[in-house]
Amino acid sequence: MKFRIFSILFFAIVSVFSQEKYPTDYFQNPLDIPLYLSGTFGELRTNHFHAGLDIKTNQIEGLKVYASGPGYVSRIKVSAWGYGKALYITHPNGYTTVYAHLKKFNKKIEAFLKTKQYEKETYEIQLFPKSDELTIDKGEIVAYSGSTGGFVGPHLHFEIRDDNSKPINPMLFGIDIKDTKRPNINVLMVYPQNDSSQVNQSNTALQINFKSLADGNLLADKITASGKIGFGINSYDRLNGAMNKNGIYNMTMTVNGQKIYEHEVETFSFAESKYLNLLIDYERYTNLNQRIQRCFVHPSNKLSVYKNIVDKGILSIADSLTYNVVIEVKDFEGNQKSLTIPIRGKKDSITVYKKDKSTAYPIKAKEFNKYQKGDITIAFPKNTFYDDFYLDFKIKDSIATIHYKTVPLHKSYTLTFDVSKYSQKDREQLFIAKISDKGRVSYKETTKKEHTFYTTTKDLGTFTLLTDTNAPSLKLSNIKDGQWLTHYNYLILKVSDKLSGLKSYRGEIDGEWILLEYSPKHGTLTYDFTDKKFANAKHQLKVIAIDNVGNTKLLEATFYIKK
Repeated sequence: MKFRIFSILFFAIVSVFSQEKYPTDYFQNPLDIPLYLSGTFGELRTNHFHAGLDIKTNQIEGLKVYASGPGYVSRIKVSAWGYGKALYITHPNGYTTVYAHLKKFNKKIEAFLKTKQYEKETYEIQLFPKSDELTIDKGEIVAYSGSTGGFVGPHLHFEIRDDNSKPINPMLFGIDIKDTKRPNINVLMVYPQNDSSQVNQSNTALQINFKSLADGNLLADKITASGKIGFGINSYDRLNGAMNKNGIYNMTMTVNGQKIYEHEVETFSFAESKYLNLLIDYERYTNLNQRIQRCFVHPSNKLSVYKNIVDKGILSIADSLTYNVVIEVKDFEGNQKSLTIPIRGKKDSITVYKKDKSTAYPIKAKEFNKYQKGDITIAFPKNTFYDDFYLDFKIKDSIATIHYKTVPLHKSYTLTFDVSKYSQKDREQLFIAKISDKGRVSYKETTKKEHTFYTTTKDLGTFTLLTDTNAPSLKLSNIKDGQWLTHYNYLILKVSDKLSGLKSYRGEIDGEWILLEYSPKHGTLTYDFTDKKFANAKHQLKVIAIDNVGNTKLLEATFYIKK
């Protein structure tokens, strides 16, 4: 009991010290509604940590977004993917706040943006205004919440970054989110670290059962082990007012009272975020969609979230000794849950061995590796992978299978197809495609040379060459050809491409370029009639859509607007 009280007090002191590093009364909430989160800072996402807070907007768009502090708009980015419509405000104290997935900006920012979009004739754009061009007051309405940027629901993504563009947990700045709930621990895994290590006579990763105690903490089944082993858990946190499974803030592991592992998501750099794939059991994630956070550190892992690491967090279990391992998870408010794992050292015979598969394609992680089979060549720069292993490389019916998606990559590799057997005409509509486990086809950026096509990718799996002879689909949605549109606010078209995908589009009215906003989620192109004053009644609409192999669809229509 005394030890537990000391731990709680120690964590509270450390939390207060961390928060004193940041101004807690400078930034205000970006929304004027109670803040509930669908995503926390540092949450584990695909290939990266979540860099901000995802604030719920009651499943609607158009809520007023307020500047959290005074400053100036230092960056505007508009993209069909990623952050969608995003705004960056730099403040006098050196920090920058980021507001993403917006529906639109305020009038002065929107006017500045559209002027540049029409000048450059592009919807997707990135701008860096000067410090005196778009000044902002604290509490000024700068935008309206939305769901732009791929296939996301309505919410506001909010970040605070330092002057080195490193994101920092916004809750350290006094952004108050109520949380009185303890985190959850759902799965416990143990990992023998070499061929002579074993747990319960097994040399393979094992899931260990545990039960709840009267105080809400957890106790694992006693295990026997010998040699070097490591642990990992699947854990999440729920905050008040939401059912989302959010990320934890802090995780520690002690062995017989000595801390040998800790990580905490106070801040990180975007460059290091990819090492998240070494923090988790990547194979289990790809197979079961379950993220196990390891309590030990891979030799190549350069994450800065680690601290108080002893022997990489790996335990050396000696025969006949006993060990009491405690893994504790905490949320930002200090709510915690612990899992105790009793271990008895026993040098026992191994009855279940790790399967070691060898192939004709060994990968040396620190060397350049290149293999050719039939018409297909794969080339891996040194340090593409984190570990040595044997690669599976198969070709059947012109379909290449390049290992399995269970291995994380640090760099991209090159996949090359020899296309000499195809005619010049056939090559024009040919592209490299990735085929998912469910048979879904996705276009891979294809560079075409005279006799070879190649792509650079971080994906392992199944690839082939496919031919796309069909033009994109492009149709009028909310209007008809020849219609009067005097009282219409928007013109909407439906656009899609079923195989190689949409590459580009261009719209014109009466021969002049128009701004069409592309929404991948809805498959629409939208024109705002307030962008232009029409002098005549009759107008000609012309829109061209082009897919990734050059197939083109032209749509032409006439509409009328009263002067």
